[in-house]
Amino acid sequence: MRTSLLAVAVLSLAPMVLGSPVAHAAARSSLLDLGKDQLKGEVQTRYDAALAATLADDVRRSDDPRFTWASEAKVQCGIALGFLKSGTVDEDSVNRCDAFSVRMVAPPPPPLPEPVASSSCPSEMKGIVFFDWDADTPLPEASETVNQIVDSKAQCGWTTFSVVGHTDKSGSDAYNTGLSLRRAQNVAAMMESAGISSGDVQVDGRGESQVLVETADGVREPQNRRVEISAGSSGQ
Repeated sequence: MRTSLLAVAVLSLAPMVLGSPVAHAAARSSLLDLGKDQLKGEVQTRYDAALAATLADDVRRSDDPRFTWASEAKVQCGIALGFLKSGTVDEDSVNRCDAFSVRMVAPPPPPLPEPVASSSCPSEMKGIVFFDWDADTPLPEASETVNQIVDSKAQCGWTTFSVVGHTDKSGSDAYNTGLSLRRAQNVAAMMESAGISSGDVQVDGRGESQVLVETADGVREPQNRRVEISAGSSGQ
């Protein structure tokens, strides 16, 4: 099953993602500067494109997150249209409709690198798992990053693992600190189930203090809702 708002990527690829239109989609869409009639037309166009994408076989069967973004765009644009039909501009759904539409048409991220031979293992490997809003349970796609690290553990000699949770800036500082820690604990539990000793894993939650994408307080940003995994050897 496809799931919403979660993608898995190697953290070393993060600068490439952050330089893309996905990361820099404005928290406030420029669509909000349009008149209601023109806004309705633009939102309808995005809804139609998202609907077509969710029905396209190449998108439905793809390994990249286009289906996820298309599904989210369809939902959010549909919500925005519902409000507009009653003469109301719902800024949150318009912003999210536009942002997910940008993600939907952005080039797919590069594929995860294949596990390297032991002779050329990096001294440290980092991975990242993204979460849905206000969720602390890793979705099935998270296993790809976890399994890659676990599978490379023996050949690369990694003995220490750091699992750090983060949130976006929606919600209070105290709530986000607890949420980020729960996210990290749940990813650590996945790693332990896959064969990594709990004694080798350090778990921490940083709340909203270390975002990937700077936003105003209260903004929901998918790339900030994440757990970062670092793997290395004790001698490093």
